[in-house]
Amino acid sequence: MTNGSLLLIMLAGLAGCKSSVAAEGGRDPQPQGLRSAVLSKRTYTKPADAVLRRSLTPMQYDVTQKAETERAFQNDYWNNHTPGLYVDVATGEPLFSSTDKFDSGTGWPSFTRPVEPGRVVDRTDHSFGTVRTEVRSKAGGSHLGHLFDDGPKPTGLRYCINSAAVRLVPVDKLRAEGYGEYQVLFASAAEVGARSSATETAVLAGGCFWGMEEILRTIPGVLETEVGYTGGTKPAPSYEDVSTGTTGHAEAVRIVFDPKKLSYSDLLENWFFRMHDPTTLNRQENDVGTQYRSAIFVTSPEQRKIASDVISRVNKSGKWKRPIVTQIETAGAFTRAEDHHQKYLEKNPSGYMCHYLRN
Repeated sequence: MTNGSLLLIMLAGLAGCKSSVAAEGGRDPQPQGLRSAVLSKRTYTKPADAVLRRSLTPMQYDVTQKAETERAFQNDYWNNHTPGLYVDVATGEPLFSSTDKFDSGTGWPSFTRPVEPGRVVDRTDHSFGTVRTEVRSKAGGSHLGHLFDDGPKPTGLRYCINSAAVRLVPVDKLRAEGYGEYQVLFASAAEVGARSSATETAVLAGGCFWGMEEILRTIPGVLETEVGYTGGTKPAPSYEDVSTGTTGHAEAVRIVFDPKKLSYSDLLENWFFRMHDPTTLNRQENDVGTQYRSAIFVTSPEQRKIASDVISRVNKSGKWKRPIVTQIETAGAFTRAEDHHQKYLEKNPSGYMCHYLRN
């Protein structure tokens, strides 16, 4: 498809609806039906351009950073009906919910409203010889698409969004990926509680996360693993940031497991404390720095008590000849590592690894 034909298709799609007229940076007054509740106050930061070029596909980069438009009916989410949260592909900022998604017939994903106030901002767009309302993510400034006033009730709005600008986090992965607050959009409180109790999440650090994840993902009872950065002060750090050892973050693995098949205590005592050396401060083999520290990031008072008890038992067991230096820290923001780090050793079997299970 040529650029000219794409333009004709886009203009034809606009001919039957009025363009939304909005002030720069926001709509006033607020249309009826927009959400007023803020579910999460977590902040998101746009990575450096060099990081985005490495972590995004060419299409994702061109759409979010250059305001390009992907082809209608030839994108990932236009006809996707999986329940979940759509987040900014560049920053992870939550933007839209599948509960507000509808079939607009345009060939692009369409939503009636953002997931919560302040996440999506709009501005006047004079490109293609017409006046339209462009929408961008608040935190990262990613170009998302355009806003029109021909949508269904209750808002009367249509957020026409490029699939390449967003990533879908399915409902059953919200908690594991740090979006647990948004589960209330998809089920009653009782259902959310039942789902949450069916799995448990652990966040562990013990050196290079490649080797940690390679062992953890194979443990019976483990459902999902994801590597990332946690425990530091810099919002949304990149691998390059963390590798300097100055951000306070540790390379860590987030593990979602079935507590009926694998207890938290068992995960720590029989796996975590066997797969790395918990007696070396800020070091694993040749990897040196606070980013390689041994740490357990607990998500509840119960996890903290279990972790403390396990450390005491391991110390007393005599299996390690030096004292355990593993830190117990409260779990905070977890930044998902770049895609090429995920399941790295599964994709690169001959890659670097300093982790193994001791007797």
